[in-house]
Amino acid sequence: MSMIETDSPIFRAVQKHSQAENPSSFLALNEGNETFSVPEIDGVIFYRRAGRYAVQFGGPFVEKASYDALLERFVAYVHDEGLSLVGVQLQRDDAEAYARQGFTVNQIGASWAVRIPDLTLRGTRFMQLRNKVSRAHRNGLKIQEAQASDWQDGLARIDRAWLGAKGEGARPLEFLVGQIGGTMQAHRRLFVGTIDDAPVAYISYSPVYGSRAGWMHDLSRRIPEGSPGLMEAINAHALEVFRGEGVEWLHFGFTPFTGLDAGHEVPGHSPAFQWLMRFLWAEGSALYPAQTQLAYKQKWAADVLIPEYVAFENQASLAGFAHIFRASNAL
Repeated sequence: MSMIETDSPIFRAVQKHSQAENPSSFLALNEGNETFSVPEIDGVIFYRRAGRYAVQFGGPFVEKASYDALLERFVAYVHDEGLSLVGVQLQRDDAEAYARQGFTVNQIGASWAVRIPDLTLRGTRFMQLRNKVSRAHRNGLKIQEAQASDWQDGLARIDRAWLGAKGEGARPLEFLVGQIGGTMQAHRRLFVGTIDDAPVAYISYSPVYGSRAGWMHDLSRRIPEGSPGLMEAINAHALEVFRGEGVEWLHFGFTPFTGLDAGHEVPGHSPAFQWLMRFLWAEGSALYPAQTQLAYKQKWAADVLIPEYVAFENQASLAGFAHIFRASNAL
């Protein structure tokens, strides 16, 4: 997909429809995604090709009255291309719609959020968090909101150090996480931490639309040998900036294998896939560090759980599941 202009119908569809309650909807605009649309329907679907699969991000971004029609046209297009369809990060309404169309739909994880006016870092619950933030500042951390274009070299150094610490063959995730740069950068916010004027960590925040509008704590990286508390201090700083602006919600994004609950499943789900998700929560850290990611989010009292779903054509498929991670550059 070529770069999306900020005044394009595609961008307006994400803002207008946004699968309104999908906190990750802005990530659909990542460079590298493909789009599907038809002239007679005001809407768009985002996906990536991975092997013989089309991996769809979220549900169709379209008015409710045209939802099923656009989905049906997309399924036909995928089949014409000789591909199978798997959808990820579907919301509850999407899950029910896909199940009605014969997909096997299961919970794959959850997104997490906290309401900023209700969040205070005072009290014993946050003592360890406050200590980490204080330690980072004592070690000389300075934080500023920045333009990505002014920090390209510094961000690249952080990225190289961060990836290098993950071991030989490690690759940065794509698709289900955000990006920095491109035409959409004007809609993100970047906070950079420095020590002795050298960049040591950053967090990028993506806009969130819908009834819980706000910002999503998205791409975050740090140099591995840096001071403890770098990420906590940057997020605490950004949190207070957002609070001062009257922002209602801070989102922490999607984490696979977390927030699993039988009560979240939809009719026709796969018990075997449900078991697999629970197994990967307990034993799947080599595939994705879900427990570590959730622990960080819970530091901030992220207590609003938004279940997210995966949809397979016909039966749940290990191949389809694996190709989600392939599209994400994890395999």
